[in-house]
Amino acid sequence: MSAIQFEDASRLFERDGKTFPALENVNLTVADKEFVALVGPSGCGKTTCLRLAAGFEVPTAGRVLVGGTQVPGPGPDRAVVFQQFALFPWKSVEDNIAFGLRNKNMAAEERRRRVSRVIKLMGLESYETAFPHQLSGGMQQRVAIARAYVLDPQVLLMDEPFGALDAQTREQLQEDFLKIWAKSGSTIIFVTHSIDEALLLSDRVFVMGTSPGRLRAVIESPLARERLDGDIRKHPEFAACRAELRQMLRSEA
Repeated sequence: MSAIQFEDASRLFERDGKTFPALENVNLTVADKEFVALVGPSGCGKTTCLRLAAGFEVPTAGRVLVGGTQVPGPGPDRAVVFQQFALFPWKSVEDNIAFGLRNKNMAAEERRRRVSRVIKLMGLESYETAFPHQLSGGMQQRVAIARAYVLDPQVLLMDEPFGALDAQTREQLQEDFLKIWAKSGSTIIFVTHSIDEALLLSDRVFVMGTSPGRLRAVIESPLARERLDGDIRKHPEFAACRAELRQMLRSEA
């Protein structure tokens, strides 16, 4: 079953009285519970694709569907995680995670149950009463992801969520997040500039091109199954696929 579909989706923007195509005739399909990565040079429309799927923007032409229904706007079936953590500094970890549930008028007991479950899933036990300024960048991003997961979205849209982290923290969070996704079974679109990150995390990599933004290629991860069992970066197939993607992106740049 298709969770997300772009059908000839285009998006134009106006600047200084001129019209610029951010996306042109993008066609892509993401299966239910699939993890896909979007890569491409700056300005190729990766974030615009995410915003269309989230319902923050509407296509100028074509359409975007989630669960077979055209996206009318933002909805609880989709959650977004950005590069910047955007946590409430005056709220504890527990209260940051529970924030979206409070807007659902959910019973307090059910809210506590959900928050407790996702805190355990994200490895945030013993940090429930901590405030964002008391946490490392990696822990803050865990809270941001937990805040999205607690809503039980059908689709999780992630815009370079690990881009602001140091290399060691980023690598650890990649490994942990892959395990979390395997347990949760969410459908994920993950925007990244990192070729390694795209291959490490996703089932398929969607390669975007520029001028205008378009889908250039779809690369099947050569080690999609093996990536759940350990580090695949030293595997020859991983190196070959990385070289192919790098060459593709260099030609676009």
